[in-house]
Amino acid sequence: MSFNLAAYTLVHVVISLIGIGSGLGGVVGFLTQKEFRRWTLLFLTTTVATSATGYGFPFEHLLPSHIVGAISLVVLAGVLYARYARHLVGAWTTTYVIGAVTALYFNVFVLVVQLFLKVPALKALAPTQSEPPFAIAQLLVLVLFVVAGTLAAKRSRIQQHS
Repeated sequence: MSFNLAAYTLVHVVISLIGIGSGLGGVVGFLTQKEFRRWTLLFLTTTVATSATGYGFPFEHLLPSHIVGAISLVVLAGVLYARYARHLVGAWTTTYVIGAVTALYFNVFVLVVQLFLKVPALKALAPTQSEPPFAIAQLLVLVLFVVAGTLAAKRSRIQQHS
């Protein structure tokens, strides 16, 4: 059986996009002090899968994406512990919210990187990803996530919903 890189890439991208979409829904839930259990489970499952499947691509040396994936998996371990072992009691709710928003940020960070690599108009603006348009895009994403994460953490009394 041979490795089909195109199919693997497609599965990885679809999982990533589902994780980002469900994660954005989760952030809205945090901001409204509601947790939607099914969306949470989908987000956590796909986000762990995204980070894990990132290691399945052929590579010759350690890449920045591997480091981001490793950090994301460590953050997600804390999120899973806070959610399922500590049941969001006390400070574990804040740990959970900040960790989930951080894991989502990592996925969106990588999405922006990929968009600047794959979308011709964006690649033309920042062919080496060291140009101002790339830095500005990543800074905007970071600021949005810091603001959303801060607000979510302040509102971290979560009511459980299906």
